[in-house]
Amino acid sequence: MRPRPALLALSAVLAASLLTACSADDRPTLTIYSGRTENLVAPLLAQYAEANGVDIDVRYGQSADLALLIDEEGDRSPADVFISQSPGPLGYLDGNDRLQALPQDVLDLVPDTARGGDGHWVGLSGRIRCLVYNTDAVSEADLPDSVLDLTDPPYRGRVAVAPPNGSFQDFVTALRDIDGDAAAGDWLAGMAANESPAYANNTAIVQAVARGEVDMGLVNHYYNVRQLIEDPGSPTANHFFADGDLGNLLLVTGAATLDTADDTEVAAGFIRFLLEADAQTFFSDETYEYPLAAGVQPAVDLPPLDSVGVATFDLDSLGGGLARTEELIRDSGIDTSG
Repeated sequence: MRPRPALLALSAVLAASLLTACSADDRPTLTIYSGRTENLVAPLLAQYAEANGVDIDVRYGQSADLALLIDEEGDRSPADVFISQSPGPLGYLDGNDRLQALPQDVLDLVPDTARGGDGHWVGLSGRIRCLVYNTDAVSEADLPDSVLDLTDPPYRGRVAVAPPNGSFQDFVTALRDIDGDAAAGDWLAGMAANESPAYANNTAIVQAVARGEVDMGLVNHYYNVRQLIEDPGSPTANHFFADGDLGNLLLVTGAATLDTADDTEVAAGFIRFLLEADAQTFFSDETYEYPLAAGVQPAVDLPPLDSVGVATFDLDSLGGGLARTEELIRDSGIDTSG
């Protein structure tokens, strides 16, 4: 793994001192709602605040919850920028006319497939859905060709899921869009009937697979990459389904300027900063995701996207069904308590 740029090695004290909204010195204040966790965002916020003379106020939470909150707050929302762990919440807000168009020079930093079709949001980093499995418990010959096969009897009680996870919800939304609500509901009900264990998040799934508590689990690719870096002897590996299978869905984290932004130039400038080389390297070093901009190479050796046979999808479509997806998951019988 590459050493992290010295510029980003900021102390917790510095980050804390910079992430406090203050208007006494008449500096602009940028209010950010972040679906990415504090450890991934706070150092970048501190760097941006110090370099640009901007005070930052940040609220962390689950991406879907924050999107629903922004929509509920309406014109009263203090949010200027929304950072989402997954594209679904961005699409949800865009569908409700809560996002503003980004400058073309920001949009041009990433491929067309990694940004909103209307130019209202832009991707920051990419990840692939996959199946992590315990190499001591599962032979390669027994791995499925399709994510849809996981409801079959041979996988009963063996495949963990994380219903609260935004990427899992995006996968379900994509399944709904391609095959319809009935098919998505049937798959969810099939997983529930197959007694698929439910966990709070992807990290918990990978750790459970490593312990031998469960044989397999649906996660994003980088969670097991992280597991193997921390424990090279971990009996875990990622399995990618057949080329183009929806189980290999390519997803992105993303950012957008909200319609309540006080200063759209400051907001867009911050998003532009997140796509510069230092920030892209930081995301890659910390998450082992695929950088989307600035020609930055991944921090670790990852399989090229074209070798995985990823399933691409109109990411804008993931936002329109957020509430319905959550309803289908709740009604499926899958344990959503984590």
